[in-house]
Amino acid sequence: MAQAPAVPPQPKQDAKIPGRDRFRTYLGKVGSGEHTSSGLSRGEAADALELMLNGEASPAQIGAFLIAHRIRRPEPQELTGMLDVYRQLGPKLISNKPALCFGIPFDGRSRTSPIYPLTSLLLASAGIPVVLQGGRRMPVKYGVTAMELFAALGLALRDRSVAWVQNCLDLWNLALIHQPDHFPAAEVLVPMREDIGKRPPVASLELLWTAHRGNHLLVSGFVHPPTEARAWQALKLAGETEILTIKGLEGSTDLPISRACVTGRPNDSGDGRLILHPRDHDCYGNDPAWIDLDTWADQALAALGGQGPLATSLIWNAGNYLWQAGLSNTQEAGLESCRKLLHSGKPLGHLAAIHQHCS
Repeated sequence: MAQAPAVPPQPKQDAKIPGRDRFRTYLGKVGSGEHTSSGLSRGEAADALELMLNGEASPAQIGAFLIAHRIRRPEPQELTGMLDVYRQLGPKLISNKPALCFGIPFDGRSRTSPIYPLTSLLLASAGIPVVLQGGRRMPVKYGVTAMELFAALGLALRDRSVAWVQNCLDLWNLALIHQPDHFPAAEVLVPMREDIGKRPPVASLELLWTAHRGNHLLVSGFVHPPTEARAWQALKLAGETEILTIKGLEGSTDLPISRACVTGRPNDSGDGRLILHPRDHDCYGNDPAWIDLDTWADQALAALGGQGPLATSLIWNAGNYLWQAGLSNTQEAGLESCRKLLHSGKPLGHLAAIHQHCS
């Protein structure tokens, strides 16, 4: 896994022009209509987002920008500029080994049972540092969040400092960055997202951002092919060289077991396209449906012991990620390693150890 770059210096915008006036210029560029609107430069996009986060842009300007940008669709360099701001202003974590960083939708899940908390625990028990980000329930889906899912497993991760999260990563290979606790500046955009009722480009940014600094594989979920291609370009501009994109369940990084899954790992020779077929590895079945937190918690604990309706999905996901992270030489070897870990009870033991750490 390659070194994730530091935030590059960005061209300074004219500080003599008041922030609200500068933002009005940016709004004019993205919101002038199909034939006259234009994209922002990387530096302009960074300045626009910073003006939104620090309160210099008015709520009316922010709402107009978010909806106009959604309609026009963000360009790669614009996403990169916004990513620069998140890297600069957001929390930062490090690990002494290459990490797996998951970019999951902040608006959660509502139709299918999330597997990523279980995948993260299994990978962490195998010695891989895992970093996730999430927030409170938010539009448009208002689905169940990462914080709620880990809490259902008995892990009290809310209201912790970044230093505590770093310590948990050091000791137990697991970190959850919770936006309300660790990146309050970004919380100012949530009420605007509620008001416009649509998923703005910031939601795309959240799939590309990780708080981790250093060597890592960045895994990002997507739904539509144009979104994937734009993510590749934006991350390449940002200097991310180890990327894995997943056409996962509800735009997440969870691999489905009901169908083949499209993945991409772009490199200098191509898009690294790989189609993963669960049927070829005795992992085919229906993707478990979301019911409620209590049901999920019971099924999740069973799956960490290799049992129950989530077990096949967990084996398929964690096995493939063990392979992609380089801990297994082949896909089949990754799946077998996962089965052995579940049989050994190590993931459940790891969960118990983190629970004690949280206490």
